[in-house]
Amino acid sequence: MHALTPQQPLTVRVFTQRFSATRRGARLARHLALHQLHAWGVPYDSDPSDTVAVLVAELATNAVTHGRVPGRDYELTLTLSPDTLRIEVSDTRTEQRPPRPGDVPQPPALAESGRGLVLVEALASRWEVLERGGPGKTVRAELDLR
Repeated sequence: MHALTPQQPLTVRVFTQRFSATRRGARLARHLALHQLHAWGVPYDSDPSDTVAVLVAELATNAVTHGRVPGRDYELTLTLSPDTLRIEVSDTRTEQRPPRPGDVPQPPALAESGRGLVLVEALASRWEVLERGGPGKTVRAELDLR
């Protein structure tokens, strides 16, 4: 007879919120994401919190800039497991899709925009673009915590 190996309890925490597809909505998404992480035990100004601040800011800004459909919100979902923090930003625009991981072009040196996905690619452990159940797409970025 084999003894069972004790397993650590698995706690997965999920936060989902819709925001208006405006610049103000993008700022609010970043602030609420950091507040939620802090409530889950990821302190403000820690490396994971600072990285998530940039990832959420860039993905939310892309959703309101490139994924905006008038009259429709975008959605932020954070999923925290012991090893990974997943950030998902979903918008309802179907005809405009971001480049795939590894295909993100570098913006010209003096360009005032175009660095959002460059930062996501540099900071996230992995990221991808997914189809949604409804219209639109979801950009998922994951951050390894261990």
